[in-house]
Amino acid sequence: MSALPRLIARDTALAWKSGGLWLPVAFLLLVAALFPFAVGPNAAVLARTGGGMLWIAALLASLLPVDRLVAPDRDGGVLDQLVLRGIGDESIALTKLIAHWIGFGPPLMVAVLPAAALLKLDGATILTLEVGLLLGTPALAALGLLVSALTSGLRSSGALAGLLALPLAVPLLIFGAGSLGDQSGSALKLLAACSLLLVGITPFAAGAAMRAGRE
Repeated sequence: MSALPRLIARDTALAWKSGGLWLPVAFLLLVAALFPFAVGPNAAVLARTGGGMLWIAALLASLLPVDRLVAPDRDGGVLDQLVLRGIGDESIALTKLIAHWIGFGPPLMVAVLPAAALLKLDGATILTLEVGLLLGTPALAALGLLVSALTSGLRSSGALAGLLALPLAVPLLIFGAGSLGDQSGSALKLLAACSLLLVGITPFAAGAAMRAGRE
């Protein structure tokens, strides 16, 4: 087993041990359960607004572990050891991106099914929502990793990372939520383009941030 798959398995195991599997699921279901109390039990209103709310919940769930994506390995000297073994910062960032997505993306997509039932979403909306999350959650993971790498050496990095990530995630929310009422599929295409751009840029940007943090 090569070094990169081992790193992915290690980071994924650490994420799941620290609540990466059940925490996003519990968060999403809790939000979906509380949302009807805020807008009322009207099924039409819930169906019209519930999908957008689930996208916001998905974004916030992706930020839950942001303070432990990079900082613990940086403070513990793990990043330095990996670099000394010849593993580049970009490769390390890529493994963390994949592990972060595995830790929250698939569990979140599963949790959407009971959450959608609570919000009275129909089958077509649920299908579009699942496709959108499949395209968008890698971008949310990339965004979380990027701001985590940029803020790993700062105090209260988790709160600061959240403040940085939320404005940057606005296009993802617009296209993700917009796809629920878009019959042409153009919103999903734009969402896929944004996701591809973020996933492609993040390993290099996060790698550069981690490298700068060691100097």
